[in-house]
Amino acid sequence: MTKDRYSRQTLFKHIGPEGQDKIINAHVVIIGMGALGTHLAESLVRAGVGALTIVDRDYIEFSNLQRQTLYTEIDAHEALPKVVAAERHLKAIRQDLHLICHIAHVNRQFLDEHCKNVQLILDATDNFETRQLINDFAFQQRIPWIYGGVVESTYVETAFIPGLTPCFNCLIPQLPVINRTCDTVGVIQPAVGMTTSLQMRDALKVLTKQGIGSKVTYGDLWEGTHFTFGYSKLQRAHCPTCGESPTYPHLNKTKRQFVSLCGRDTVQYENPNISQEMLEAFLVEHQIAYKRNDYLLQFKYKGYRIVSFKNGRMLIHGMIKPDLAIKLMNQLFG
Repeated sequence: MTKDRYSRQTLFKHIGPEGQDKIINAHVVIIGMGALGTHLAESLVRAGVGALTIVDRDYIEFSNLQRQTLYTEIDAHEALPKVVAAERHLKAIRQDLHLICHIAHVNRQFLDEHCKNVQLILDATDNFETRQLINDFAFQQRIPWIYGGVVESTYVETAFIPGLTPCFNCLIPQLPVINRTCDTVGVIQPAVGMTTSLQMRDALKVLTKQGIGSKVTYGDLWEGTHFTFGYSKLQRAHCPTCGESPTYPHLNKTKRQFVSLCGRDTVQYENPNISQEMLEAFLVEHQIAYKRNDYLLQFKYKGYRIVSFKNGRMLIHGMIKPDLAIKLMNQLFG
């Protein structure tokens, strides 16, 4: 690492050499490597973060390239898992980076195994259920986390600091509409950049041990509106996550074999007993055409496009109801 690599950042009076040392010694987790995740990962790597864990359950498609800035046409053509392509591009930016990559669905087990000894968790998902899980885990472990949301031309961002701010659950009633996703109503690249700029601002504050107030920033880039409001008084004594007697209910939900992915017309199916070798042998035996790379296998069955990963996880595209997925899997495997 050259001595002056971060010189322009250390010249900034709110960071300086001491702040830069804190960034270099920090470990950050990014959950989701789509539009927000790719922006955040590149920004953190260029800022000098010492260790970065990235996790995503999906692979790259051509529709991603408009806003997911780490990826190329080659990545989409090869249908690479997002974290695999991200690893290559991030390492090209900084070879001394300690980068940990996971092709995985984030659940409590994943958080317990990989996210306990970190300084910050960055939300780059488009999934309300996963955010509630992150919120419970972060407050249980006393780890700051930063929420970001972007759809159409709108953006919203805030940082949650356990012990200092209310949690995500307390804020939900005051948030703009959060049940839309870019897969249902679209998104433009400038709104992504606005969201991640706000997230990175707060990330740098957290990593350099500077104060952050209980404030939400949101706006519409297309319309030119921008607002900030405080929410410190929204904390509820009976909140199950940040109240007086927290129970962290979202950490204790039963793991489901089938999950409908928000806004994707996709159902995720998990069965660790189905290896890719078994699946490939089945497809060959039944003369079902398929494509594969080192990470995943793709085929069509009953009009549905199915993508299988090595750990027994499958994405069934073109489907929204888990009960139909159960029927399809029974037809496929008996």
